[in-house]
Amino acid sequence: MKTFEYRAATGVGDGLEPGAMFLAGGTNLVDLMKLGIATPDVLVDVRGLVPDEITELPDGGLRIGAGVRNSDLAADPRVRTRYPVLSEALLAGASGQLRNMATTGGNLLQRTRCRYFMDATKPCNKHTPGSGCPAREGDHRNLAILGGSDACIATHPSDMAVALAALDAVVETSARRIPLTGLHRLPGDAPERDTVLDHGELITAVTLPALPMAATSGYRKARDRASYAFAVGSVAAALDVEDGVVRDVRLAWGAVAPKPWRARLAEEQLRGRPATRESFLAAADIELEDSRVLRDNAYKIGLMRNLTAWMLEKLAGVTR
Repeated sequence: MKTFEYRAATGVGDGLEPGAMFLAGGTNLVDLMKLGIATPDVLVDVRGLVPDEITELPDGGLRIGAGVRNSDLAADPRVRTRYPVLSEALLAGASGQLRNMATTGGNLLQRTRCRYFMDATKPCNKHTPGSGCPAREGDHRNLAILGGSDACIATHPSDMAVALAALDAVVETSARRIPLTGLHRLPGDAPERDTVLDHGELITAVTLPALPMAATSGYRKARDRASYAFAVGSVAAALDVEDGVVRDVRLAWGAVAPKPWRARLAEEQLRGRPATRESFLAAADIELEDSRVLRDNAYKIGLMRNLTAWMLEKLAGVTR
């Protein structure tokens, strides 16, 4: 590992000098440093600086400090009751030990994952711009079918971020407020940047709007083993059904794109339609129309159709 300087942050608006990075739980950043992918000159520890509390908002929503640990957020009674999709997504991620370390802000800033990105000896446009994307012809079984580019098809690993995308969460930083769905960027021809944050811009909190329908929400994750594995596909959903008809719906997908994928086309298709498996599958098909599959990841089309229908049927109380 490259030698680096360490110091504690002194103020939210202090910014960062070139070559410096923020450190919170360190569950992703330290791994990347060990692999030689992240090579900061300075680590600025923001623990003790960003809030680590969950507070009520006047409109009935919640404000989650960026320093709140994933395990504490998942166990919060208000989250479990009013936003169960978020609690379920958090508990589906990583291990208990990692959730005890990982913070809300750090979870959002996990780097997208791909075996070539995680290996400093391999070409990769993310860690060495212009070196190419060997995943397109190599190992891409778990890589993106939506939103990728010729330069990069890595997928975002966070389960929590998928739930927050479905809930219309807003990210607060030291400089501005950003809708969660606008925080992460698609790779285009600059895959080395995962988010729209400027250097030195610090996430301080995430706000959840009051959303009564979120009480009927859930998260379903498909993965290669039963625990401690990244998703190969996931669905976060909230559903409001009256007299068998969908009044409103929130739907986001994970592990199919370089960012948490809000399935807005599917949502538009579902509103006013019967809450049936046929409607749910038809909506998923519309969202998947722009998919670009490669040799080994076409299975995700069927996977996402079935995960989506299963999750929405469960929330609608549909029996088969």
